Amino acid sequence: MSTDNRRPTGRRDQRRPGTVPPQRTPLRPRQPHRPHHWFAERLLAVLSGQRPVHWMLGHTIGEAYDQLAELAPGTPLRATRGSRPVVRRCRGAQPATGVVEAFASITAGDRIQAMAFRLEQGTDLRWRCAAVELGESSQAVH
Repeated sequence: MSTDNRRPTGRRDQRRPGTVPPQRTPLRPRQPHRPHHWFAERLLAVLSGQRPVHWMLGHTIGEAYDQLAELAPGTPLRATRGSRPVVRRCRGAQPATGVVEAFASITAGDRIQAMAFRLEQGTDLRWRCAAVELGESSQAVH
């Protein structure tokens, strides 16, 4: 039996355990975060009342901020019957270099609403929202 009470019985190694190395998980290749997905989430946060309109100040150009300021007070994408709104689908097309025209479908409970927006890339390579529109709300078909 060992005279060193700090070692487990039967252990002959004189070294003391150091820190446990971090566990490594297999790395999966990460898909690049596309700007229209990021903007869809941000626009949803503003139009559902989760964030104030001024949260988008540095991320809009032209009339987009005014459009948001006009739409946001009515919280058109607010939660319904306790269901928080989420981006169900988001797709984008690039009709020209530095331009993305995108749409997203937003669901909250049994309600689905469409949101369309345009992004433009500035000379600083940052994407900014140039326009946003909402479609009519409809009930989901089960």
